[in-house]
Amino acid sequence: MGLLDDWMDLRWRYKAFFPLIAAIPLAALAYKLHVRTAITLPFIGCVDLGIYNIYYAVVIPLIVTVTTNTVNQLGGLNGLETVCPAIVLVGLMAVSGFNAILLTVPLAVWLTLAFFNFQGKIFVGNTGSFAIGITLAAFAIIADLKWCLLISILPYIFNSSLILLNYFFFGAKAAVHFDGVKLVSDHRRSLVTLITYKRPMTERQVVVIVSLLVTASTLTAVAVQQFMI
Repeated sequence: MGLLDDWMDLRWRYKAFFPLIAAIPLAALAYKLHVRTAITLPFIGCVDLGIYNIYYAVVIPLIVTVTTNTVNQLGGLNGLETVCPAIVLVGLMAVSGFNAILLTVPLAVWLTLAFFNFQGKIFVGNTGSFAIGITLAAFAIIADLKWCLLISILPYIFNSSLILLNYFFFGAKAAVHFDGVKLVSDHRRSLVTLITYKRPMTERQVVVIVSLLVTASTLTAVAVQQFMI
């Protein structure tokens, strides 16, 4: 889907639902591996969503759709689409035990891409952002780290919420102005525009700030995951 988006510039109405197709083989794999279908909810406790296959038909597609689209929406700056997902990958590996071996190769590849992307030497595009999004979602499901993933990507979710709310309620899109040196915005319609709102910053400064936010959310997720074990 990311490759199609780079070629054809797909509308968001299609990008929002195409991940559901990608969730089908993942749901089949999760069913075959007998992954844990119970979810611990605050103030409610442990709820088994395996009844009537709700977990496979609803939860897995929802995780895939939210993760891939939110990761894809937070990009456009050198390093933003690679450094932040790498931080989440490391966090998931830290609490996954033996399953961490599954992310060894993806992390090595992604760190290499992050090194060159941060310097502006390569651009991963939608192909890369959707690929890393589905990787995060698939691993979280297989390793039973759903809450860890959710907390880790809170900055992504916040960014997408700002973008969608402004677009659907006000018909306004997020955009930053670049004068050749610094970025600045005159509105707050995304995480990047919120950071640069009437506050000119270099591209690297913005990427570092967003990376620190993702680091904070990931460390929180790791701490919560350890508490839940």
